[in-house]
Amino acid sequence: MKTISVIGLFLEPFEAYLKTSMMAKAETIGAVSFNLIDLRDFGRDPHRKVDDTPYGGGEGMILMVEPLVLAIESAKQKTPDAEVVLLTPKGQSFNQATAGQLAGGGDLILLGGYYSGYDERITDWVDQSLSIGDYVLTSAALPALVLIDSVVRLLPGVLGGPTNATGGSFVADPAGLEHPQYTKPAEFRGRAVPPILTSGNHQEISAWRQQQAGRRPEAS
Repeated sequence: MKTISVIGLFLEPFEAYLKTSMMAKAETIGAVSFNLIDLRDFGRDPHRKVDDTPYGGGEGMILMVEPLVLAIESAKQKTPDAEVVLLTPKGQSFNQATAGQLAGGGDLILLGGYYSGYDERITDWVDQSLSIGDYVLTSAALPALVLIDSVVRLLPGVLGGPTNATGGSFVADPAGLEHPQYTKPAEFRGRAVPPILTSGNHQEISAWRQQQAGRRPEAS
């Protein structure tokens, strides 16, 4: 069983998402175990403070290195060989290949940034830094949940059939997109399904799908 520990603040989004749908199934069948760690439990004063103003001045508050390290060390008591992953815009771009590597590897400890960032010294305790994209979010839970979802769905038995996890965009070709798909009715408000898909010629259908894969819809 793979254990995924999450170190963070405001853990309610994790509690809600990980207890539903495929994530809940994955835990039920024993494919994964989720371990949510409240960073404030490692605050070193009566107020459980985990952030402070940055040296050199600047706006906002940043996460302090001591509570972060203590939280990592606590998680490692349960999973001593776990890989520590920092989710940060400075990290390498997260993609399907990385998801596969993480799914096939050992336990994970995920750490996200809150407020205006984190004390850079924490990177000495991190094995890998990853980014889900170049944009700003208000919740550090979202990058972690994106990573968790994409990794857990690849674990054996989670999606049911042997090919379910290996189908879809970016799998056969990490740089590509899945071909367009259609279902009934064959025509809706003047918009018809491409005739090739109803032709019954599976060889031509396969060729059409390969040709269409990777294309993005044109902006209207």
